[in-house]
Amino acid sequence: MDGAAATFDAHRPDLLRIAYRMLGTMSDAEDVVQEAFLRWAEKDRAVVQVPAAFLRRIVTRLCLDHLKSARVRREVYSGPWLPEPVVEEEPTEDVTLPLLLALERLSPLERAAFILHDVFGESFEDISVSLGRDVAACRQLASRARSNVRMDRPRYPIDRQHGMQIAAAFFEASRGEGVAHLGALLAEDVRFHSDGGGRRPAAARVLEGASEVLRAHAAIARLRHGPSELVRYAFINGLPGFVTREADGMLQTTALLIEDGLIRAVYVMRNPDKLGHLSASIH
Repeated sequence: MDGAAATFDAHRPDLLRIAYRMLGTMSDAEDVVQEAFLRWAEKDRAVVQVPAAFLRRIVTRLCLDHLKSARVRREVYSGPWLPEPVVEEEPTEDVTLPLLLALERLSPLERAAFILHDVFGESFEDISVSLGRDVAACRQLASRARSNVRMDRPRYPIDRQHGMQIAAAFFEASRGEGVAHLGALLAEDVRFHSDGGGRRPAAARVLEGASEVLRAHAAIARLRHGPSELVRYAFINGLPGFVTREADGMLQTTALLIEDGLIRAVYVMRNPDKLGHLSASIH
């Protein structure tokens, strides 16, 4: 068992990355990876020639099974859905938050083929074994997925310092009297996503356009019972943003999609069910 655990732990970070990008929820990804370990521990490992490929295959299949029930749950979700925030010091450019949302439009098989090939560089021969489809079918799945998410892939990486400067300006401008200066930061066609999951107040739909977003922020500022406390600036799912503790004592993350120096989308996570892993790491 010690040998099994050591081999598995060497691959655990990549397995967790695959599962999170497939499922969009860190807690579900961790459950899948743990189930994969149990299956690995029971396997006759002497017959496994390439452990990494074998483990990716297990995780992929477990994710596909999970997505069948997850899709039903998403259909009754309260308000806009966002993936669980992953907060990091440096940007992760392979799968940013807009791309994670775009992956939600794909079928589970399309999502798996795209993630395994375009993000993790697996061959279509290996993917065909994981998905139980022939190589040609897997190529077609990845091609369809690529066409559907092309516009949501980052056009170019944002400079870290510039991204943090805009995040700081947005934080200051969206609080209190600073709301009046918020418009200068927003693109005219900005979109505002907020996920409360029915657990905390949030917009019931995606807000579109600078004027609507500004009205919403002005209303929030009037209703706020106390100041937000900045916890840290960071990259959230690959986008510049920040973590705050709100007046009700709950954590919140805000991520910003920035293009040509303007904010084109705002993603606010308020659902406490998706912030539990973050709460545990912040004291």
